[in-house]
Order: sequence, then C-alpha cells, then structure tokens
Amino acid sequence: MRRILNILFWSVIAAAFIGPGTVTTAARAGSDFGYALAWALLFSVLACLVLQEASARITVLTGKELGEAIRARFGSWVPGLVAAGIILGCAAYEAGNLLGGVAGARLLVQVSPGVLTVMTGAAAALLLATGNTRWIARSLGALVALMGVAFLITAVRLGPDLFDLLSGLLIPRIPMGSTLLVLGLVGTTVVPYNLFLGSALARGSDLGEMRWGLGVAVMGGGAISLAVLVVGSALGGGLEYEKLAAILDQRLGTGAGASFALGLFAAGFTSAITAPLAAALAARSLFGGAGEARWAPNSVRFRGVWLVVLVAGLAFGIADVRPVPVIILAQAFNGLLLPLVAVFLWLAMNDRQFLGDDGANSSFQNVVMGAVVLACIALGLRGLAAAAESAVRFIGGG
Repeated sequence: MRRILNILFWSVIAAAFIGPGTVTTAARAGSDFGYALAWALLFSVLACLVLQEASARITVLTGKELGEAIRARFGSWVPGLVAAGIILGCAAYEAGNLLGGVAGARLLVQVSPGVLTVMTGAAAALLLATGNTRWIARSLGALVALMGVAFLITAVRLGPDLFDLLSGLLIPRIPMGSTLLVLGLVGTTVVPYNLFLGSALARGSDLGEMRWGLGVAVMGGGAISLAVLVVGSALGGGLEYEKLAAILDQRLGTGAGASFALGLFAAGFTSAITAPLAAALAARSLFGGAGEARWAPNSVRFRGVWLVVLVAGLAFGIADVRPVPVIILAQAFNGLLLPLVAVFLWLAMNDRQFLGDDGANSSFQNVVMGAVVLACIALGLRGLAAAAESAVRFIGGG
C-alpha cells in the first residue's frame, strides 16, 4: 500500500508534463507520421527521468532543494533570473492548460467556454489553497491514473500494429517535415519548472523510495503519452479534437470519444494545478527555504506566487486569447533556463564534496546525463530561435 501511495505521490511529475501541449504534440505526431516518432517520446521520457532523479537526489542527500543549491553556488542574482523565467513561463502557459482542459470538457458537456474556464480555475484554486503538498500530489496522482486509463483503453481498442509500434520506439527516424515535432515531443516533457517541483517533493524521502516512485510515475506518464500518439494515428493527417472524438466513436463505438475527452480534460486540469504549484515551490527554494515561515504553504508569499500564475492564466482563458508577447518572452527564458539548469545539475552530480562519494554520478550515469544535457542545449537553442521567429512575426503583424 505504501508503494502505491508513493507512486501516486510522484505521479504529480507526470501530471505536470502531460498537459494539453503534450497531448496535442503527441496526437499530431501520430496523425502526421504514424508511429515513426515514437522513439522521440521514449528518449524524452528517459531524459526527464535522468534530470528529475538528479534534482531529487540533491534534496534527499543534502536536504537542500534545487533552488537552494543554485543560490548557494551563484549568489542572489542568478536565482532571481531563474525565478522570473519560471514564474513568467508558468503564467504564460497556464492559459493553455485551462483552455486545453475546457476543450476536453466541451466534448462532454454543452456549457459556454467562459463558464467552464471559471469553474476549472476555481477548482484548481480550491485544491491549491489546502496548502498540503502531499495531499495535492496524491489527488493529482489519482487524476493522472484516470487520464491514463482513458487514453490507454482507447489506444488498446484501436489495435495498433505492435511490430510497427516497436519499430517506431527503437529505430530513430526523422521523416521530412518532422523536426519541429521531434523537438516538441522532448520539449513538452523535459521542462525547467518540473525539476524544481520534483526537488521539492523529494524532501523527507529516502533515495530508494524516491527512485522507485519517480521511475514508475515517469515511465507511466510516458506510456500515457505513447497512447496519445497511437490515438492520434487514427486521424491519418491533421488534428482537430472534435474530429478525432467523432472518428473514435465511429471506429470503436459510443464512449471512445468520451474517453478521449475525459483524458484531455484531466491533462489540462492537472497541469493547471501543477504549473502554479511548481512556480511557488521554485520561488520558495530560490528565495527562501522549506523551513522558513515566510514561505510556508499557507503564507502570503507562497500563495501569492501560485495565485498570480493561476489568475493570469484564468484572465487569458476567459478572454479566449493567447498572451502572445508573454509566451514569446517565456519561450526565450525557457530556451536559456533548460540548458543552464541541466548543466548545473550535471556539475552538481559530480561534486563529491557536495554529494559525497556514494551520491555523486558514476561513469555510466555521467555518459547518460551528458547525452541528455547536450539534447537540452540543442532544445534551448531551438527554443531561442523559435522565440525570435515568433517575435518577428508578432512585430510584423502588429
């Protein structure tokens, strides 16, 4: 029973990376290229696991969260920049989380988008207001399980060709026109704020317990993402939620479309909670510490951070607009943050004075983590390029 609760607890990481962005990207990868990009999903999950384990290992072995370790190494100005990037990014993408959840809900009920957005935001606020991180994490874990069941049952009922699927998982291919989707699959799974979230969640855990719960939860999240890719392959080109739900109902019978809608709603709702929570936890570790009363879960500062992120997303969601300038700036920040945090983690994992001989990376861990860090640098450069392109288009259009 304890292990099940531990998996539910760590499933908050899966809840954080399986949002509407991941659902959309994985479904489009399936609809446009079948199973050919499944390997990119597998790599993204392994990369996520490597970096999440490293950030959590810091907390377990030293008692310091990732933000505290960064502050101890670099002083005050670097944590300020990191916090600004994470809070800005979470606020910018919160609207997408809410709108994605609402898109799933609208496939099930005929209620106006504005009302559904307010209801979803209010439910997220009530859960965050409890201030009990472990209870929130386990509640999200239950929702992730619900989302997983919805997507996995739908994917299994589609009867994918297992040989083709295995081939897509194990043989890296980049078909013409798929480069951005490959980067997108990795970029929506390995995100900077999740590293701070995982580090905060690791407080009070032992190393074996953390690795077990985190490993099962992240691999389970990867299985859900793969199921979304399989479901998306049913479209055979293009991606529209309503069309996909209708095709699923037609091919699998009434109820299949509803399962997809339920999964989409759960993906949006869980991410709408984890983004504000991660922003608050990141700010706490970068500016204070878990033991400081001024950053307690019920404190004005902690609640203020998650409330700013949630309200910003809610405002844009109700207006049904995308905060384009903020998203462009967030892309630029995240393009810098991910490789910087990944490099810092790699260096920290080799600091034997900081972690001790038993806690530092082995040679094998260094090789694996090195490959992940290089991928993060490539993603960061691509993110900066995408932000620059978006800025040019936005300025030109304005």
